[in-house]
Amino acid sequence: MKFPSLAVSALALALTACGSPDETRAQDSVFEPAAERAVPRDAAEVKASFAPVVRSAAPAVVNISARGVQTYRDPFWGQFRQQPTGSVGSGVIVRADGVVVTNTHVIQGMNEIVVGLNDRRQFTAKVLLADERSDIAVLQLQGVEEPLPVLRIDVGEDQQIGDLVLAIGNPFGVGQTVTNGIISALNRTETGISDSGSFIQTDAAINPGNSGGALVDMDGDLIGINTAIFSRSGSSSGVGFAVPATMVQRVVDAALDGETTVVRPWLGVKGEPLTAEEATRMGLDRPRGLKVTDLFANGPAARAGIRQGDVIVAVGNNEINDQGGLNFRIGTRAPGDTVAVTLLRDGREQRVNARVQPLPGEINLEAAVVIREGAMAGAQVLALNPAIADRLLGDPFATGVIVTQAPRNSMAFAQGFRNSDIVLAVNDRGVTTANALSGLQRGSRVEILRRGQRLNGTMR
Repeated sequence: MKFPSLAVSALALALTACGSPDETRAQDSVFEPAAERAVPRDAAEVKASFAPVVRSAAPAVVNISARGVQTYRDPFWGQFRQQPTGSVGSGVIVRADGVVVTNTHVIQGMNEIVVGLNDRRQFTAKVLLADERSDIAVLQLQGVEEPLPVLRIDVGEDQQIGDLVLAIGNPFGVGQTVTNGIISALNRTETGISDSGSFIQTDAAINPGNSGGALVDMDGDLIGINTAIFSRSGSSSGVGFAVPATMVQRVVDAALDGETTVVRPWLGVKGEPLTAEEATRMGLDRPRGLKVTDLFANGPAARAGIRQGDVIVAVGNNEINDQGGLNFRIGTRAPGDTVAVTLLRDGREQRVNARVQPLPGEINLEAAVVIREGAMAGAQVLALNPAIADRLLGDPFATGVIVTQAPRNSMAFAQGFRNSDIVLAVNDRGVTTANALSGLQRGSRVEILRRGQRLNGTMR
């Protein structure tokens, strides 16, 4: 049984190869006072070397070679055939017994993974958890008999724009390479990589093969996993993105707890960035915050007292400016955690505590049913709940019934239904169950959502 693939994951994979993200937004916290920094004072300091940091960090950065088999359809004979496929990337040892972090797209669909250490030792690896949404995968090296070098995951988030960083990885498969640069931006959202991502941007050269490699600070700590580049040529253009250590740690914790998926909690809020005009009307010095446009009934936000029209400006000490930033901050928490949400209401700032929870509903894709009668006969459909809507569409607020399969020889296909269509209404009445699509008669008016566009049609 096949289901619609996540558009978010597919886009992230393309971006890591030769990305072309949309315009991004940085959300720079104003809640914590900046620690003091100093520029080089003389020529001797300018000539200072990164060698001590490299000596400390490089042994824990590994090369990854993955192999698999790809099935394709022969365009001439029309038969399905198989051919070997593979990928080369990087990874980071985060536990001495051989726990390695890399990008999901480096190992996805592969059945043989070989990890090469800096000292040329090699180990096979098995996948403990591969999270498509964050593009972070956790591997376990096999046959480790002695402690391996590790990089400490720094979740302190005390980085600042302009801080020096090193990117360590295996670009183009040439072997371990170190590049240096600075942090160009923090909390980059709306990159097109993920709807729940908030990335560290750096100008340290990152190229294909660096995927899954380390972004380290001057203490030699892991502050991010390099995952994507902005490039029109496929090579580094000085705009690279790394998954922050907080999300890396969240995925690692889930893997070590024996989970096979990362259960992301939610706040039950949907919103849009505050505009300049709205900020002026509210008496703010600048546009900031996420205006709440929708609340899930009896969800965490509603129970905490958040209302439609409130403006969420922070989660904990982290400023929020858009939906992606909110999704990321909540997604780094564990289900059941209590988070402090700062919001603006009636011109005043206040703080509420919300206990975040998993998305309602079960992700049971096997519950899809086949319509046997009527204009949609032959279609395989599944009623959306927040958990399924988030998994398939990246929008837990989506409602309706999704068409998971519309075979070409079915009545549903002949009527114009396609895979991933969401049936919103029949005869102007909202649809929430698969039964509502059984026995559709000629002349029935149907409203669907297809790739973000609402379409209306009449059954023939």
